[in-house]
Amino acid sequence: MFIIKNLYIDYIIKNLNIMKKIYLLALAAFALSFTVNAQLLEDNFEFYDLGDMSDQNPTVWNNWSNDPVGAPTENIIVTDAQASSGDQSGFIDVGAGPQDAMLLLGTQSSGIRTLNFNFFVPTGKTGYYNFQESIPAGANWALHIHFNEANAAPGTGTFAMNNTADPVAGESFIYPQNTWFTMSHEINMDDNTVIVRMDGKIAYSGDFFAETGEVAGVDFFAIDANNEYYVDDILYVDGQIAANDDFAADKFSVYPNPVQDILNIRSTTSVDTIAIYDVLGKLVLETAPDAISPSVNMSGLTTGVYLVKITIDGASKTVKVIK
Repeated sequence: MFIIKNLYIDYIIKNLNIMKKIYLLALAAFALSFTVNAQLLEDNFEFYDLGDMSDQNPTVWNNWSNDPVGAPTENIIVTDAQASSGDQSGFIDVGAGPQDAMLLLGTQSSGIRTLNFNFFVPTGKTGYYNFQESIPAGANWALHIHFNEANAAPGTGTFAMNNTADPVAGESFIYPQNTWFTMSHEINMDDNTVIVRMDGKIAYSGDFFAETGEVAGVDFFAIDANNEYYVDDILYVDGQIAANDDFAADKFSVYPNPVQDILNIRSTTSVDTIAIYDVLGKLVLETAPDAISPSVNMSGLTTGVYLVKITIDGASKTVKVIK
């Protein structure tokens, strides 16, 4: 009887452990499914080989010719010359192409989508990208964004429309040269409008589409001989990104990512707090450095994916870090 009782207790304990694992997996699956539903695309270029993109990620990167393997000179270049986070970014210049890379967003015709990425234009150089309403590209265009258009106004960004009788006129913004800044595009496909923010400040709010009222991709193009720019930390979500004003916080980046022990925060002003959460949303580490470009020791955390929330002057931004 004693043996049977012990066996029964062991059986109950094992099943409770199994149920606990299932419960935790269910929570993780719920968290991941929530992320997938909200987050449609994320790319920080860290896991690609250096060189042209070719077929490294064909569901995300294509080119104007719709042939990344057959027309490799048009592809975005993976480089370690600059990076907003980690060690790598995407690079566009004239080169042998010129480069004419397409970021595929998946054709969407209703609702709100928000696209954020970090951008870097060297001093005196030119940058440019536009939104395409269909893929393959070229049939219908939406908003164009120029940086130092025609090499006439270094540090000034301007907007334009194509295939429309109502071009954007007199819209401009000032961007910092030779440093990373964030471009955010909140696209409302139901009323044909977009809000473009540069480091959290509204640079343009108005018409977006020219023809179809759809969003399908972004064309990163080397528009002239003076062209040279970098893109990194791309995030595309369904709906609005909560608290877009968070991007008004002083610019920062985290490195290395993936991290082994020490995560460094590169910032221009003092960082108030650093809070690290696991994929289930549990706070696992928090510190208040109150210092410029601080570091945080993650050596005590297990291998996995973490969300690192940085707060500067009361504004916060969260980035994903892999350990």
